[in-house]
Amino acid sequence: MPNHKSCEKRLKQDVKRRARNNYVRSTLKTLAKKMHSNITIEEKEKLLVSIYSELDKASKKGVIHARTASRRKSRVASFLNAELATKKKSEE
Repeated sequence: MPNHKSCEKRLKQDVKRRARNNYVRSTLKTLAKKMHSNITIEEKEKLLVSIYSELDKASKKGVIHARTASRRKSRVASFLNAELATKKKSEE
């Protein structure tokens, strides 16, 4: 346990931040899993907007790095585009 007042405060702040960061990270993982699940293409397009929003918020708060958010957005978009291409190809 901390011996100084400032260390006690820092410990409380760290606990709060860790909880918030874990919540945001788990939300991002859940959205990514949902994107890779068997939902319709239309639902995935709507989900893409919310994934972008959550990644931007996470990078703004400092939970993840800005380039990490950018990379994840790029990968999700390319995954969705590949699925759209295979759907379009199968319709022909």
